[in-house]
Amino acid sequence: QVQLVESGGALVQAGGSLRLSCAASSSIRSINFMGWYRQAPGKQRELVASITSGGITNYADSVKDRFTISRDNAKNTVYLQMNSLKPEDTAVYYCRAILATGSYWGQGTQVTVSS
Repeated sequence: QVQLVESGGALVQAGGSLRLSCAASSSIRSINFMGWYRQAPGKQRELVASITSGGITNYADSVKDRFTISRDNAKNTVYLQMNSLKPEDTAVYYCRAILATGSYWGQGTQVTVSS
């Protein structure tokens, strides 16, 4: 079992940058899948980016070349660097970890991009 706490959400102007952090309560070294999801009002939650324990990354087409996911196993933290933000990036961003014991989610952090 693992607890996840997201941080770093804020109000930012279009074209700006933010870095989200997802701090885990225990070691993430052996967690094969960690991902960032987002949910905008009235929309379904969608996968934004994911990273495996081996460092393989995957991105939604809408964020490719703008967002970068990374993990620091020593700090038990996964990051999402978001550049060139657009109003359509506005959403609550959630961190997710998939372990053998199940799927775990954080409480989310709000990102609002003003035009």
